[in-house]
Amino acid sequence: MNNVLYTRTSGQGPDLILLHGLFGQGGNLRSVARALETDFRVHCVDLPDHGRSPWLTRASLATYATAVGDWMDQHELMAAHILGHSLGGKVAMELALTEPGRVDKLVVADMAPVTYAEHHQVILDALQQVVARGCQTRTEAEALLGEVIDDPGVVGYLLMSLERGGDGEVFQWRFNLAGLASAYGQLREAPSETAPFQGRTLFLKGSESAYIQASHE
Repeated sequence: MNNVLYTRTSGQGPDLILLHGLFGQGGNLRSVARALETDFRVHCVDLPDHGRSPWLTRASLATYATAVGDWMDQHELMAAHILGHSLGGKVAMELALTEPGRVDKLVVADMAPVTYAEHHQVILDALQQVVARGCQTRTEAEALLGEVIDDPGVVGYLLMSLERGGDGEVFQWRFNLAGLASAYGQLREAPSETAPFQGRTLFLKGSESAYIQASHE
């Protein structure tokens, strides 16, 4: 299997890598890329097990950060600015902590360097039900997700990764659902405990988000 991460690149200037959240894909951050591409060469990367990137046999923050570093090597990028959202923020932190010379400036959106409690199980169960029931329309999949996920924004976000299977009849998830479900415990862990990253870093918190708390400071 090709091990090159799928990427969409636009703009000119210093290199900026955008890393999306769990169950997402690089295209989720396309509006951010458009806002920044006048000043940066922006790379919207599909993380492993997501979007159109290859699936890994073992998913973790470490293997994802290594994959991003390998992608940088393949594109002859010694270092770049990195902006990560949610899971992408954890991967960005992992890379900054383990290979600090590769990260010029770090921006982490809606994520803290902590281990989070399990709170995606309802979503994982709903995603598995879409496949198990063999949904044949997006409307059917949307209704099924809506039965257990009360946030239409989250449902819409998930549906962006829904595609028809090889038979063209039923829908499947573009991401590696089985792999992500199996590795969920590892992906919610805090980044590696190493010497602090000394580069310039910005943490962004949504006003209604619960992912960054005062206790995390």
